[in-house]
Amino acid sequence: MNMRFQIADFGFRTDRKGGSRARLAIRQGFPLIGNASRTGLKFHFSAENQKSSQFPAIIAKTAGFSLMELLVVMSLLSLIVLALMNVFGATQTAFRASLTQIDMQEGGRATVEMITADLRTLTPSGGVSNVNYGPVNFAVGGNFNNYKPLLQSLPGTSVIRTNQLNWFFVLSRENTKWIGVGYAVDNTNTAPLYPLYRFYAETNLQTSPRVLYDEFNQLMSAGQWTGLSHIMDGVVQLTVRAYDTNGAWLDSSHTNPVANTLFLSPVDGEAQFYMFSNTVPAAVELQLGVLEDRVLQRAEARPANVAPFLSDKSGNVHLFRQRVAIPNIDFTAYQ
Repeated sequence: MNMRFQIADFGFRTDRKGGSRARLAIRQGFPLIGNASRTGLKFHFSAENQKSSQFPAIIAKTAGFSLMELLVVMSLLSLIVLALMNVFGATQTAFRASLTQIDMQEGGRATVEMITADLRTLTPSGGVSNVNYGPVNFAVGGNFNNYKPLLQSLPGTSVIRTNQLNWFFVLSRENTKWIGVGYAVDNTNTAPLYPLYRFYAETNLQTSPRVLYDEFNQLMSAGQWTGLSHIMDGVVQLTVRAYDTNGAWLDSSHTNPVANTLFLSPVDGEAQFYMFSNTVPAAVELQLGVLEDRVLQRAEARPANVAPFLSDKSGNVHLFRQRVAIPNIDFTAYQ
């Protein structure tokens, strides 16, 4: 039998002595018989040389990769894998950060919508105008428990932003009952940090709604937050401003008199007041500032240095602002 090979089986690469693989086979003693054609040269070996062990040794010696080539390829592959791992890690980090930010923004919007719904139900009590025992329609107070507002520098400027934490109370009426709703941030807690709480209570129409405000004030003053609903954490800014029928901000320097309203001294520029009898604001503006989750967790890990840590993190505070028109306003209170 004769063993036939295409010229491609030998390749056109030269060996170290300068000859092709076909020539190398001839030098090793393999008699080749060939003919030329348009498809290439064809060669075959005689039968006695088919059993020779020299030909497989030639193929094995000339077809492999050197150790240096393998080391170069492995090094290049390692660099590519490391680069891909860095890109994948950065992508995962950005993806988790975006999910966290979306959750925080959704929580902030949901909280603003809840407060907005409570403010729209604000209703005059029609009771006596007395700070000691008169029903409180609407009340806004400044920082309590001697809280020092969080000061933050704005990026790229020398401006310092003061983050206020107001508390406020809203009285409303539904069918045959009075409903009192209040909001406050616990500024004394460190874990969770800056939690926002919601107070809710109701009583019948035969009872003075003053009891609702008194209950809220007692819980807040005593720090009994377990009796309130925990809304969200990381609220570093909560301010509420009332406006009259002309859109003017109601504060202690308001030029036009407002009936049945008691103004207290402002706290860091924010008004404090109580409204009684038939007086409620024409509109209320709410501003809510919420820390990003990652920054909040890092701040909770250092309870003794929260303010210094957050002083330059104003870019990580998301602000939500909403102005709410009060439909149950009594215009005679502004005449």
